[in-house]
Amino acid sequence: MKEILINAINSSCSYHNYRKTIINLIQEGKTSGPIQSETLVNFTRLNEKRMQRLDKTIILDNEIISKLSKIKSDSIWLVITEGWCGDAAQIIPILNKMSKVSDHIDLKIVFRDDNVALMNLFLTNGTRSIPKLIILDKISLDVIADWGPRPKGAIELIQNYKDKFGVIDEKIKAELQMWYLNDKGLSSQNEIVELIRI
Repeated sequence: MKEILINAINSSCSYHNYRKTIINLIQEGKTSGPIQSETLVNFTRLNEKRMQRLDKTIILDNEIISKLSKIKSDSIWLVITEGWCGDAAQIIPILNKMSKVSDHIDLKIVFRDDNVALMNLFLTNGTRSIPKLIILDKISLDVIADWGPRPKGAIELIQNYKDKFGVIDEKIKAELQMWYLNDKGLSSQNEIVELIRI
């Protein structure tokens, strides 16, 4: 596992460089990952606009800031994602804002399909669901916790719809984005802060 983590960390990028990579791909009419389609490129364009908006509008709860400010041990927040992922567009800007509160958090981002061995270590119900946050001790690279791909409320929303209608369609995807909009990132902040070592 350590070798897989080291390889992923070595191939990771900062939030700034992740955003830059996605913008460059969009300008080329592409998205991240090996599967290229007009649909995925359109999702990526939409997600870039979401991340731009969230970078400006996400506000961290004061209690979250207080807890993050008390962190004393160095950690790596390693995030597995792809540019076309709608959940990632809602969550990664929050992780970026949270990581900026503490000098002890080093946010690193990797692409899922370039890091299959890593993704396979952190499956969700047997699937390669993203985004996935892996919190590591910076020195030992021991896994402190992992989280994702969605906050509990969003998971319940999707599951209830799937149980009722048997599918994940455009209607529930739109409802999910409204859920994120109304939640204002608070669920993700609260769930993640519970995982950290002070």
